[in-house]
Amino acid sequence: MKVVLPMAGFGTRLRPLTWSKPKPLVQVAGKAILGHILDMFCNIRELEEVIFIVGFLGEQVQEYVQRTFPALRARYIEQKDLLGQSQALWLAREHLQGPILVSFVDTLIDVDFSGAIRNQKDAIAWVKRAEDPRRFGVAMVGADGLVKRLVEKPTDVKNNLVVVGSYFFPSGADLVHAIQQQMEKGLTIGEEFYLTDAINLMLSEGLRMKAEEVNQWEDCGKPETLLHANRYLLEHGRENSDSVRPEGVVIVPPVFIDPASKVERSVIGPYVSLAAGCRVENSIVRDSIVDEKAEISQMVVSGSLIGSQARLIGKYGSFLVGDSSEMRVG
Repeated sequence: MKVVLPMAGFGTRLRPLTWSKPKPLVQVAGKAILGHILDMFCNIRELEEVIFIVGFLGEQVQEYVQRTFPALRARYIEQKDLLGQSQALWLAREHLQGPILVSFVDTLIDVDFSGAIRNQKDAIAWVKRAEDPRRFGVAMVGADGLVKRLVEKPTDVKNNLVVVGSYFFPSGADLVHAIQQQMEKGLTIGEEFYLTDAINLMLSEGLRMKAEEVNQWEDCGKPETLLHANRYLLEHGRENSDSVRPEGVVIVPPVFIDPASKVERSVIGPYVSLAAGCRVENSIVRDSIVDEKAEISQMVVSGSLIGSQARLIGKYGSFLVGDSSEMRVG
């Protein structure tokens, strides 16, 4: 079985962080989003290969995977023209034989993929109910639990069963055939080929697709949802306050403090992630993600995303500061 991870988008909703790195490499709870994604697939014994569909700054993704998951068998395919999800998969068509998992890299879900797909003959769309589904795709499900149709970005909230960005297909070749049909028919939303249209073609031709509801779904695509994901992950196994206790520092769990960071005369937490090389002094930091080698001095920081090598010097605030930036307040 192969896993396909389309990730060529620009990540505009997370700018300025994504000016200098692709969205999958943005930090959350002590590691890159992509690291959490790959952790979800580590227990799949049948895994043959992970296919990364990369775009802007894609070489950073390859460097990260080779450094952090050296044993992973990986393939990298560049999507130069951003014509949608289906087009991304089409570029990998020569490698999509047999069963495949497709997962988009701005969502984290709590699923035992290995158990879910073992001896599975039906396709699967993982779903979760949401208060406002209009930014996502939703699944129309029959009484038998099978998906009848997918609707991308619905205009109302009547059906709130959101498709959370992960799919299993027992036949990658059948998906490729549906994408070819989609392109021949010119089925686009705006100028992009969305995967939902290809899946709807498969459903119309008799594909059996189960809707499997997940216990937890964390969207990492916007600053406020990324901070929510950070809080969830710290509450569920990613915090390390018991093992890291800098002298003269008050820690309010849950937090993740990289051992290679330096904290002095500060209050850290709750819900703070400090990456390697961070330096925090004479500050209060809560509900924030601070990337590698960032510096915070004489600040009260809350609800913030701080990019790598950024410097903050001043007083209280909420910030979204890109990589290699400097901010002085007061």
